[in-house]
Parts: sequence; C-alpha cells; structure tokens
Amino acid sequence: MTSCVVFEEQIEVPFVRSLAEFRAWTMTDGFPDCGRIDYLAGRIEVDMSPEDFFCHGVLKTEIVRVLAQIVEGADAGYLLTDRTRISCPAADLSVEPDVVFISHESLDTGRVRLVAKVSGEPGRYMEVEGAPDLIVEIVSDRSVTKDTCRLPAAYWEAGVREFWLVDARGEVLKFDILRPGPAGYPPSPVDAESYGNSAVFGVRFQLSRRRDAHGRWKFDLRPMRAEG
Repeated sequence: MTSCVVFEEQIEVPFVRSLAEFRAWTMTDGFPDCGRIDYLAGRIEVDMSPEDFFCHGVLKTEIVRVLAQIVEGADAGYLLTDRTRISCPAADLSVEPDVVFISHESLDTGRVRLVAKVSGEPGRYMEVEGAPDLIVEIVSDRSVTKDTCRLPAAYWEAGVREFWLVDARGEVLKFDILRPGPAGYPPSPVDAESYGNSAVFGVRFQLSRRRDAHGRWKFDLRPMRAEG
C-alpha cells in the first residue's frame, strides 16, 4: 500500500502601493524563497515554473562560466546570478535577472550601490540599487512577452548599459547583445561570423550550440577581443 503526501504551496502577496513597499517586503522573512517575483511599474509578476534544463539552465551555466573568467581575469567587478535582486527607482523596477554584472567603476561612482541586510551585519547585502552594467535574460515559455517587451523597456528606462537577450527554445538560436539607443534597445549588428560586440567587456561574442553524445543541447559562448 502506498501513501501520498501533498504539500500545497501558497504565495501570499501583501497589498503594496509602491516600489518602496515592495522592496521592504522582499527584505522580510515572509518573502518567498522560491520562484521569481518581479515588480514592474506597479505590477507584481510571479513565475513559479522550473527552469528548462537544456534551453535555460545549461545555457545560463555556459554564459556564467565564460563571463566569470573575463570578470575575474580583469578584476572588473562582480558577476551575479540566481536570486540577485536589482531595484531601479528611476524605472519603478525591482527584478531578479538571470545574470548581472556590476563593475567596480559603477560602484565607485555611485551608479549602483549595495543595499545591506535589514540586520545590518557588516558585509551582508540583499539588493543592488541602480542600473547594472549588464543584464542577461534567457527567454522561457512563460516569460516571452515579459522578456522581449516589458523588461527591455524597463531596463532601457533604468539606464542599463547593456542587455543580452537569449532564446534557445526554437530551431534558431537567438542571441542579441543590445545597447541603448534614443528610444530603447535597437537591433544589434553582428559580423559575418555572427559575433556581436560587447562594449561593457570590450569583447566580441559568438553563441552557438550543438548536440552532445546524448542528443542534448550543449552551448558554446566564444569571446574574441575586439580589434584595436
């Protein structure tokens, strides 16, 4: 005889009237420790869906692996992922992107600042306030419109220097390195070998994929130093 144990997962979202109240909620013990909960211009968006292994998780790991080597090699700043909260009051925005890069220069100049834990423990931080140098979003089935429309507009308004948008769900792998224009992030140019230029890192990147021995996707992010 078998038995079944069912856990009912509930998320209680308090009534919040502003970004400030939402940010205060994220600092409490009552804030959920799973899923992704974002605040975009007065709208709270909750995504509890798990990450797709080979269109999201493996891809994110490759991006983090390559960028971490570049950031560490140059001692350029901090590369962050998974549950890193970014709040931008200028854009009425508080989100947890897939990957974030914050340069030492941005911290030194006050472009961004680290927000300490409520406990005030030295060296303990819960949030980044301001516009990071780079944000990476990987499109999932339940976040297409958010990732391709609402978030790019919000990141542009916040002043994010560079935005990478990646979509590995379809037959064509999409990889855009976007830099702000006068009214948003215009389409990014690539060269004949599909390398796009990152102004933040001074590196050109090419993203490709192939099937591994088990027939599953394996991704390769290749950096190439910009000439000159």
